[in-house]
Amino acid sequence: MNKQGSKDDVDKGGPPDGPGPRLALLGRLIGRLRLVVLIPVLAVLLAALSLFVLGAVQAITAVWYAWAGVFTGAVDSPQLSILFLKTVSVILEAVVFFLIGVGLFSLFIAPLNLAIALGVDTLNDLEDRVIRIVVVILAVTFLERFIQWQEPVQTLQFGGALAVTVVALMLFQFFSRRVKQEMPPAETDIQERSKQQMFEHDRERHKVLPTTSTDAHR
Repeated sequence: MNKQGSKDDVDKGGPPDGPGPRLALLGRLIGRLRLVVLIPVLAVLLAALSLFVLGAVQAITAVWYAWAGVFTGAVDSPQLSILFLKTVSVILEAVVFFLIGVGLFSLFIAPLNLAIALGVDTLNDLEDRVIRIVVVILAVTFLERFIQWQEPVQTLQFGGALAVTVVALMLFQFFSRRVKQEMPPAETDIQERSKQQMFEHDRERHKVLPTTSTDAHR
C-alpha cells in the first residue's frame, strides 16, 4: 500500500517533499542570476574611483591657487571658496557611488564587513545613506550658487526648488524607516535565515520551516 500511495502522490503532482529536479535546477539558476549584479558593481566602483581621483586633483589645484594668491597678494576669497566647495561636492558624489557599489555587492553577492560597518545591511539602509549624502550635496550646490550671488531672483528660485527636493527626500526617508520599524519580528527572522542559507550554505531555494505554536499566536 505504501508503494501504491507514493505512486499516487507522484501522479498527482510530484513528490510531497519538494519540487522536482527540473524546478530545483531552474530555481538554482534564477538564484545564480544575482551574480549579474557584479557588472554594475564594477562599473559603479570604477566611477567612484574616477571621482575620488578627480576630487583629489581639484583639491590640489584649489590649495595651489590659494597659496599662490597668498604670495602674490591676489586672493579671491569667493572664487577660492567655490573651488573648495566643488571639491567637496565631487568627493561626496564619489562616496555615493562607492556606497552603492559596496552595498550592492554585500546585498547580492557576499556580505562585507565594510558594508556592515557603514550601516548598509539592507536595501533600506542603502537608500537611507544615499539620501543623506544627496541632501548634503544639494546643500553644497546651493552654497556655491549663494556665494556667487550673481542673479538673486534665480538663486532664490534655485534654493526653493532644492528645498522642495530635500523635503520630498526626507519624507521618503521617514516613511521608509517607519515601514521598517513596523515590520514584524517574524519577517526579520525569515530574512536573516534566507541570507544565512544563501551566503553561508550556498542554497538558492529557501527552506520553509514548519510554523510553531508560538508563531501561530503572534
